[in-house]
Amino acid sequence: MFKSSRPFLSANIWKYRLVFWLGAIFIGLLIATMTLLSEQAAELYRTTSLTYPWFNFVVAPFGLAFTAWLTFRFFPGSQGSGIPQVKTAIEIPYTLDERSKLVSLRIAIGKTFLPILGLLSGASVGFGGPATHVGASLMSSLGKAANFPPHYMHKGLLLAGSAAGFAAMFSAPLAGIMFAIEEMGRTLEERVSSLVLTAIIFSGVTAYSILHHNVFFADNSLVFPGGESWLAVPLCGIVGGLLGGVFSRIIVSGNHLLKKLKLPFVLVAFVCGLIIALLGFLSHGDSFGTGYQLAKNIIYDNIPIDPLFPVYKMLATCATFFSGIPSGIFVPAIATGAGFGANLAHWFPIAPTSVMILLTITAYFSGMLQSPLTSFAIVLEITHSHEISIPIVAAAFIASGVSKLINPQPLYRALCDAYQQYPTQPLDYDQQQNK
Repeated sequence: MFKSSRPFLSANIWKYRLVFWLGAIFIGLLIATMTLLSEQAAELYRTTSLTYPWFNFVVAPFGLAFTAWLTFRFFPGSQGSGIPQVKTAIEIPYTLDERSKLVSLRIAIGKTFLPILGLLSGASVGFGGPATHVGASLMSSLGKAANFPPHYMHKGLLLAGSAAGFAAMFSAPLAGIMFAIEEMGRTLEERVSSLVLTAIIFSGVTAYSILHHNVFFADNSLVFPGGESWLAVPLCGIVGGLLGGVFSRIIVSGNHLLKKLKLPFVLVAFVCGLIIALLGFLSHGDSFGTGYQLAKNIIYDNIPIDPLFPVYKMLATCATFFSGIPSGIFVPAIATGAGFGANLAHWFPIAPTSVMILLTITAYFSGMLQSPLTSFAIVLEITHSHEISIPIVAAAFIASGVSKLINPQPLYRALCDAYQQYPTQPLDYDQQQNK
């Protein structure tokens, strides 16, 4: 992992290894804890809001406004998903002071508890992005404290920490590898790749030992009958890709509009809270929280749902993003995709319902991110649906292509523009200072 001409028993080399290994394990423990607390917070809010309808229209707007105030006042840089911040931090020189505004120990602290506060305010919060941001921030902070070599500080530790957080969140090591290559790094050097793989193994095993099947989907054997069922692949791929592209376009366009209007962030969060409260009222509480439990019920229990549920969930996720609080979109996207898939299975019963739901989840995910391999890997691992792996990967690539017709630039690449102030490759730090 750490290549050096120094002897194998060098104290410095083993110091780096020990710090790195312990850091990866700590990331796994922290993300697992965040995941368990998130489901408890979401269920508490949903239960209370259904018991006392007035509660929803008071706590959601004021709670989101307060969470946004805490975010921008004490933890600037922790807002939103966190993936654009990490991508930008990877691309700018690590010696720049501006990098600490994107990944730092302070940001990791805020990113750990503020999403929970958002869930207690009814927001549609996911933990994929925050887990990635926390992992990168913690690993970068440990690298500074242990005085890691410059090569690892520049890119390796950020990639390793972000991939470790992502893998721990979903207990999905393969998805973590795909995420690091396809979304964060695009390419991995030999030294960096070993760092990423080691972090994923340590954090993923740690999180899995705690979560196992308590939070994520259980094993489920699926059968793809063939014949006309293959028509479900292009159907789910096209529809899911279009809807994922629409979601991304809303996020990108809305983000640009809010920056132009320059409205007070507390006011924006308050209005977003009112929208979330209304959507929760219309959906009888289904649009609140991560959406994990409802997605699980839709996939495996085939429970009847309101056909408008995925629309409510998608809009609630958009409102949560625009509020500025720390939150991710991955788990809510799974619930949204499951809802759209259930609708397609009801309207066009050409394949088993569970199969069409998984195909649509993958397609929506891929259309949203335009990262088909990550989308395929994460759905495959969290559902153990290896029997239909070929249809799933086909739907992912169809969706990614269709999405580009609506949103030509990938979601996180577009969101990086807000943080990108420096050239990504050509100039080194000294050159920039002299320019």
